[in-house]
Amino acid sequence: MWLLLAFLSAALLGFYDVFKKQALRDNAVLPVLFCNTLLCSLVFVPFILASAWWPGWVRGTLLEVPAAGWREHGLIVVKAFIVLSSWVAGYFGMKHLPLTIVGPINATRPVMVLVGALLLFGERLNAYQWTGVTLAVLSFFLLSRSGKREGIDFRHNRWIGCIVLAAVLGALSGLYDKYLMTSLPPMLVQAWYNVYQVFIMGPVLLLLWYPRRRQGTPFRWTWAIVGISLFLCAADFAYFYALSQDGAMISIVSMVRRGSVVVSFLFGALVFREKNLRAKAVDLALVLLGMVFLYLGS
Repeated sequence: MWLLLAFLSAALLGFYDVFKKQALRDNAVLPVLFCNTLLCSLVFVPFILASAWWPGWVRGTLLEVPAAGWREHGLIVVKAFIVLSSWVAGYFGMKHLPLTIVGPINATRPVMVLVGALLLFGERLNAYQWTGVTLAVLSFFLLSRSGKREGIDFRHNRWIGCIVLAAVLGALSGLYDKYLMTSLPPMLVQAWYNVYQVFIMGPVLLLLWYPRRRQGTPFRWTWAIVGISLFLCAADFAYFYALSQDGAMISIVSMVRRGSVVVSFLFGALVFREKNLRAKAVDLALVLLGMVFLYLGS
């Protein structure tokens, strides 16, 4: 069951990336991110209120948001900071880079999760897993060569640095999620971390963007922002419940979720008409082959 939920989350994440790319075209990054966090929180606030005031409506269902203490909320606030930091870096990177480059870089996250599991939880990689890691690293270097043909230098391009930072923080978030799911209900984490992100992102927007809003790219509303929020909420809902299932492995769930790159890559090629697709397709194939080896080894 948890593996099917992981595949569902992957497909939804692919469409989330597509809407994110569309929303960020010629648009200010921080307001788009704030609108996303606000809309996501509005999805879950009714369930928080219903669980507190009319518990009979949601008790015993997947939509119940249980009460929690200060310790639990503190853990969720940490989750909110990690995710929001990853999103800020990832949004800026995606705004300035082709989707067919961003997707394969993000697809290397399972490698980072495996390395994190190796360092934090004492796990050991077998031959299949080492093959998957090697293929993923090789694909990254090949992708850097493809990027150079479009004038993107991986070593000196700050937007590439943003995407890599977002991937690292995303991997850290995945490891932290597995820890949270051992003791906290999925809906409690998802509902409240979305709410806390609004309170974190609000001051960032007012202090960093609003005073300089006339100096950079202006903000314009687009319905693609709604698409971002809806697909993200649905993808995370499936993801958290996958992790909460008995026997769920974060290394496998993380790997499967990166299959979203297939959806985003196809849209980058067919809708956004991005360049140099043949070479990037080879790089993507190596990433997906690496995922297969990670799956076999796990």
